[in-house]
Amino acid sequence: MRALVQRVTRAGVRVDGEVVGEIGPGLLVLLGVTHDDDEATADKLAAKLRALRIFQDAEGRMNEPLGEERGVLCISQFTLYGDARKGNRPSFVAAARPEHAEPLYERVCDALGAQRGVFGAYMDVELVNDGPVTLLVEI
Repeated sequence: MRALVQRVTRAGVRVDGEVVGEIGPGLLVLLGVTHDDDEATADKLAAKLRALRIFQDAEGRMNEPLGEERGVLCISQFTLYGDARKGNRPSFVAAARPEHAEPLYERVCDALGAQRGVFGAYMDVELVNDGPVTLLVEI
Protein backbone atom coordinates (compact mmCIF):
# COMPACT_ATOMS: atom_id res chain seq x y z
CA MET A 1 0.00 0.00 0.00
CA ARG A 2 1.29 3.44 -0.91
CA ALA A 3 0.17 6.86 0.19
CA LEU A 4 1.35 10.18 -1.14
CA VAL A 5 0.72 12.41 1.86
CA GLN A 6 0.57 16.19 1.60
CA ARG A 7 0.27 18.56 4.53
CA VAL A 8 -2.31 21.11 3.41
CA THR A 9 -3.93 24.32 4.60
CA ARG A 10 -7.02 23.23 2.65
CA ALA A 11 -8.04 20.62 0.08
CA GLY A 12 -11.18 19.59 -1.74
CA VAL A 13 -12.44 17.16 -4.33
CA ARG A 14 -15.22 17.54 -6.91
CA VAL A 15 -16.98 14.97 -9.03
CA ASP A 16 -19.05 16.29 -11.95
CA GLY A 17 -18.65 19.80 -10.55
CA GLU A 18 -20.07 18.88 -7.14
CA VAL A 19 -17.95 19.08 -3.97
CA VAL A 20 -17.87 15.59 -2.43
CA GLY A 21 -15.18 16.21 0.20
CA GLU A 22 -13.20 19.09 1.63
CA ILE A 23 -11.02 19.93 4.62
CA GLY A 24 -9.19 22.84 6.15
CA PRO A 25 -5.74 22.26 7.67
CA GLY A 26 -4.68 18.63 7.67
CA LEU A 27 -3.61 15.87 5.31
CA LEU A 28 -4.44 15.10 1.71
CA VAL A 29 -3.82 11.39 1.22
CA LEU A 30 -3.58 9.90 -2.27
CA LEU A 31 -3.92 6.16 -1.63
CA GLY A 32 -2.81 3.30 -3.88
CA VAL A 33 -3.52 -0.38 -3.23
CA THR A 34 -1.63 -3.34 -4.68
CA HIS A 35 -2.56 -7.02 -5.02
CA ASP A 36 -1.08 -8.36 -1.80
CA ASP A 37 -2.49 -5.65 0.49
CA ASP A 38 -5.02 -6.77 3.09
CA GLU A 39 -6.94 -5.45 6.09
CA ALA A 40 -3.84 -5.61 8.30
CA THR A 41 -1.93 -3.51 5.77
CA ALA A 42 -4.75 -0.96 5.66
CA ASP A 43 -4.88 -0.75 9.46
CA LYS A 44 -1.11 -0.36 9.72
CA LEU A 45 -1.08 2.42 7.12
CA ALA A 46 -3.93 4.31 8.79
CA ALA A 47 -2.15 4.11 12.17
CA LYS A 48 1.09 5.32 10.58
CA LEU A 49 -0.62 8.28 8.93
CA ARG A 50 -2.38 9.27 12.15
CA ALA A 51 0.94 9.15 14.05
CA LEU A 52 3.13 10.97 11.49
CA ARG A 53 4.73 13.93 13.24
CA ILE A 54 4.72 16.39 10.35
CA PHE A 55 2.85 19.35 11.82
CA GLN A 56 4.65 22.24 13.46
CA ASP A 57 4.86 22.46 17.22
CA ALA A 58 5.05 25.72 19.22
CA GLU A 59 8.74 26.05 18.29
CA GLY A 60 8.13 25.61 14.56
CA ARG A 61 9.54 22.05 14.31
CA MET A 62 7.71 19.22 12.58
CA ASN A 63 6.87 17.40 15.78
CA GLU A 64 3.06 17.15 16.06
CA PRO A 65 0.81 14.34 14.75
CA LEU A 66 -2.52 14.81 13.01
CA GLY A 67 -4.54 15.02 16.22
CA GLU A 68 -8.28 15.61 16.38
CA GLU A 69 -8.34 19.23 15.22
CA ARG A 70 -7.00 18.57 11.71
CA GLY A 71 -8.83 16.93 8.84
CA VAL A 72 -7.99 14.21 6.33
CA LEU A 73 -9.10 14.03 2.70
CA CYS A 74 -8.39 10.63 1.17
CA ILE A 75 -8.48 10.02 -2.59
CA SER A 76 -8.15 6.61 -4.27
CA GLN A 77 -5.15 6.76 -6.61
CA PHE A 78 -4.33 3.57 -8.53
CA THR A 79 -1.78 5.53 -10.59
CA LEU A 80 0.61 5.47 -7.59
CA TYR A 81 1.38 1.96 -8.82
CA GLY A 82 2.10 3.11 -12.37
CA ASP A 83 5.40 1.80 -13.75
CA ALA A 84 6.99 3.96 -16.45
CA ARG A 85 10.46 2.33 -16.45
CA LYS A 86 9.89 0.84 -19.91
CA GLY A 87 8.55 2.95 -22.75
CA ASN A 88 6.44 6.06 -22.39
CA ARG A 89 3.09 4.58 -21.42
CA PRO A 90 2.83 3.56 -17.76
CA SER A 91 1.80 0.04 -16.86
CA PHE A 92 -0.66 -0.35 -13.98
CA VAL A 93 -0.45 -4.12 -13.49
CA ALA A 94 0.77 -3.63 -9.89
CA ALA A 95 -2.43 -1.77 -8.95
CA ALA A 96 -5.11 -3.91 -7.32
CA ARG A 97 -8.38 -4.56 -9.12
CA PRO A 98 -11.25 -2.34 -7.91
CA GLU A 99 -13.06 -5.19 -6.11
CA HIS A 100 -9.93 -5.73 -3.98
CA ALA A 101 -8.87 -2.09 -3.62
CA GLU A 102 -12.14 -0.37 -2.76
CA PRO A 103 -12.84 -2.14 0.57
CA LEU A 104 -9.26 -1.44 1.70
CA TYR A 105 -9.52 2.20 0.64
CA GLU A 106 -12.78 2.52 2.59
CA ARG A 107 -11.15 0.84 5.62
CA VAL A 108 -8.30 3.38 5.64
CA CYS A 109 -10.77 6.26 5.24
CA ASP A 110 -12.92 4.98 8.10
CA ALA A 111 -9.91 4.50 10.39
CA LEU A 112 -8.80 8.08 9.72
CA GLY A 113 -12.29 9.60 9.90
CA ALA A 114 -11.50 11.00 6.46
CA GLN A 115 -13.48 12.99 3.98
CA ARG A 116 -13.15 11.15 0.69
CA GLY A 117 -13.46 11.22 -3.03
CA VAL A 118 -15.58 8.81 -5.04
CA PHE A 119 -13.78 5.55 -5.69
CA GLY A 120 -13.19 5.01 -9.41
CA ALA A 121 -14.61 8.39 -10.44
CA TYR A 122 -12.86 11.07 -12.46
CA MET A 123 -12.13 13.69 -9.81
CA ASP A 124 -10.89 17.26 -9.68
CA VAL A 125 -8.65 17.57 -6.63
CA GLU A 126 -7.60 20.99 -5.34
CA LEU A 127 -5.09 21.62 -2.61
CA VAL A 128 -2.94 24.24 -1.00
CA ASN A 129 0.22 22.42 0.06
CA ASP A 130 1.46 23.65 3.44
CA GLY A 131 5.22 24.04 3.59
CA PRO A 132 5.24 22.38 1.12
CA VAL A 133 5.42 19.04 2.91
CA THR A 134 4.88 15.90 0.80
CA LEU A 135 5.84 12.34 1.79
CA LEU A 136 5.58 8.92 0.18
CA VAL A 137 4.57 6.35 2.81
CA GLU A 138 4.72 2.65 1.94
CA ILE A 139 3.59 -0.27 4.07
